[in-house]
Amino acid sequence: MNLSARYDIEAPVDFVYRELTDFDAWERMARRRDAEVTRQTDLKAPPPGLAWQVSFRFRGKTRNARLHLSALTPTRHLAVGADSKVVSGNLTFDLLDLAASRTRVEVRMEVRPKTLAARIYLQTLKLARKKLDAGFAQRVAQFAVEMEDRYRSPSSRQL
Repeated sequence: MNLSARYDIEAPVDFVYRELTDFDAWERMARRRDAEVTRQTDLKAPPPGLAWQVSFRFRGKTRNARLHLSALTPTRHLAVGADSKVVSGNLTFDLLDLAASRTRVEVRMEVRPKTLAARIYLQTLKLARKKLDAGFAQRVAQFAVEMEDRYRSPSSRQL
């Protein structure tokens, strides 16, 4: 199953890239949503190879996944791979510099089932495809608006 959305952010591409590669902030955000996150490497810089072990509750069960930074091109592209017992997938962010203070972000998510139960679950999601696409686009837009707000706040602009 593939989902994609794009949004134009009122912030320079360098700022958007810094926000996307602030992995400490991503970890804090996951913990606020009651996920357990353990960084698997001591790397502070974001080279491919950075990895996390994540535990979270979904549909009444604790799920475990391994996330890893699979690709990184400064100010252009970021890809995170995910792997669990039942699904695997990728989340990619592509950045396009539209103007000095405007960046287009395209977010794509691909989920592949590994088990029959996961395949059936993904098939049922496809029945509500329009609603799923709209929800994904709304979440990307919300994320982008939050990023714009951080850019506008004076404490975020560290040149």
